[in-house]
Amino acid sequence: MTGILLFVALAFFAFAQAASARNGAQSAADASALAAAQEARGELMDGLELSIGDGDDWLDWLGGDIFTGNGAQGAAEALAAENDATVIVSPAEVNGYPGFRAEIETRYTVGKSIIPGTESQHAKADATAIIKPRCDASPSSDPENSVEFECDGGDSFEIDPDDFELDDLPDSSVLFSVQLAE
Repeated sequence: MTGILLFVALAFFAFAQAASARNGAQSAADASALAAAQEARGELMDGLELSIGDGDDWLDWLGGDIFTGNGAQGAAEALAAENDATVIVSPAEVNGYPGFRAEIETRYTVGKSIIPGTESQHAKADATAIIKPRCDASPSSDPENSVEFECDGGDSFEIDPDDFELDDLPDSSVLFSVQLAE
């Protein structure tokens, strides 16, 4: 009876080890995907700031899909490294929203247990984060003149391209949300 209880306890411990490694990998994947999307949101803000007053295409930046994502891999790699993992980031689209998919593999293994072969197994996980625009221009807006925006949560602001200053833009989190896709 004692042997059976000992075996059950060791088996439970082995499954707990695997679950812990998997949870660590999933946390790293979530953090890396969010870091990549937040980096792209910063690029969107930079592009918007530079394009206001330079024609009427500046409203396209508020759509959330005009970015290269050049810094996304680096941002994701930094978060993955902090979580003792490696990451591969690729562009993704979910329900029409642009984002990034992060595929993680831990640098650490599940560890030795009563289940043979686990000592060399690395946990893997993936996550996708998207960038959603939160503001819409008034339908009667003319991008050559002052444009009023309505945002989620009841926030509103106005941009006049002829009299634009960086302080006129709200924080990036007001213009774009970054969230994990379901």
